[in-house]
Amino acid sequence: MCGIVGVVGHSPVNVDLYEAMLVLQHRGQDAAGIMTCEGGRFHLRKGNGLVRDVFYTQHMKKLPGNMGIGHVRYPTAGCSSSLEAQPFYVNSPYGISLAHNGNLTNTEALKNELFMDDMRHLNTDSDTEALLNVFAHELNQLAKPAFDHHDIFKAVSGVHRRCKGGYAVIAMIVGKGVLAFRDPNGIRPVVYGKRETAQGSEYMVASESVALQAQGFELVRDLKPGEAIFIDKDCNVHTQQCADNAKLVPCIFEYVYFARPDSIIDDISVYKSRLRMGQKLVKKLLRERPDHDIDVVIPIPDTSRSTALEVAYHLNVKYREGFIKNRYIGRTFIMPGQQERKKSVRQKLNPIGLEFEGKNVLLVDDSIVRGTTSKQIIQMAREAGANKVYMASAAPPVRYPNVYGIDMPATEEFVAHNRTVEEIAEVIGADWLIYQDLDDLIDAVQKGNEEIKEFDCSCFDGKYITNDVDTEYFRKLQDKRNDAAKNKTEDQGAAETIEL
Repeated sequence: MCGIVGVVGHSPVNVDLYEAMLVLQHRGQDAAGIMTCEGGRFHLRKGNGLVRDVFYTQHMKKLPGNMGIGHVRYPTAGCSSSLEAQPFYVNSPYGISLAHNGNLTNTEALKNELFMDDMRHLNTDSDTEALLNVFAHELNQLAKPAFDHHDIFKAVSGVHRRCKGGYAVIAMIVGKGVLAFRDPNGIRPVVYGKRETAQGSEYMVASESVALQAQGFELVRDLKPGEAIFIDKDCNVHTQQCADNAKLVPCIFEYVYFARPDSIIDDISVYKSRLRMGQKLVKKLLRERPDHDIDVVIPIPDTSRSTALEVAYHLNVKYREGFIKNRYIGRTFIMPGQQERKKSVRQKLNPIGLEFEGKNVLLVDDSIVRGTTSKQIIQMAREAGANKVYMASAAPPVRYPNVYGIDMPATEEFVAHNRTVEEIAEVIGADWLIYQDLDDLIDAVQKGNEEIKEFDCSCFDGKYITNDVDTEYFRKLQDKRNDAAKNKTEDQGAAETIEL
């Protein structure tokens, strides 16, 4: 899962890109990059680390230009090398830079095609580099020294024909403009907005609406599945549907965990969807535990707060903030290795003893993936004096990998793999455990936009919309995503500033 942003304006856009990336930092903390365009030249700064650590004043001064793109990276293949920090760049044809959020499911086949048929060399294992070269080849096929948005959209159509998976793409063509497009199933989110200035209209494209809002852009709408938008250097906007048989099937895990609660994705308020998750969850709890002895409901910050509030309200018990979060520690779910995750939990959360001592506590979390974080948090609650510790998950059991851009581990590393709910409760040390039902989760999200008939719920039900995921794919994915592989490939590369 990554964050993307692109801006075309009438004045330098480097600060807009930087501040939008700060807002999108929750989507990726591994690396960050900005590329701007001034005249006929690209300017690039990227490297490992948080946005604030990659960009300083001296770097921002070297990113001139009225259009640019940015990216915050979260690795899905277990590699933290700065070589895979985005955006990527190719000089043929025309000069193109590109960044993306998501994951291609046919990367290996594309790499072979690019080498054997398109005669293009890839320098990394990143599917983003493959996607960039596919787009570059499709645009090159037009063989025009002068081209327009119609040609660009034809190239995007070629990308959709060749690439499978979930992807939201931001690209820039030197001296021309900024392009964005969304996969034919709309799995990964993309929105665009408009800002009026004295010089005229300016535009931003981003992963989430909060990035627009933070910079004073008014949300226009989400890109449709398979749709592309091209904003030329003079701030003229062109859009076109570029995919056959496009169908909106957004990732439901965006609403559960990844997106900020103040975002609106596909006309659904993330915040309200999480409130509805709480309403559904408490109904199940009361069905299964009508005689519960819960004294207090405590969220595991931050993403479960909205859900926990509703649970406490409908249970008619106290809601309390029992854990204080150190906001300078990253999100443990997206950290590269298990050892680092274990270490970070106690650094990130500190219990308030008086909220636990002698009480029967219901901890509410957005989801449970490996179970190691949950186990440590439950242990922390007991050490703080809790009498009993119960656990509730706003999402169903995670039993299958997410192949469209979320770095969930190998199947065997899921705590729910081949275990009943009672067995999972025993593993994580809870006195009892309750999960959201999948139908209830879908209903909670869908109620915000009932025109959406289907969601990607593959990590819960094992159904993959692209129909190209099989046993062999899972075997290769396991080799990349398990913690042993990640521990081998961690590499703290240096940042780089490049003038192209």
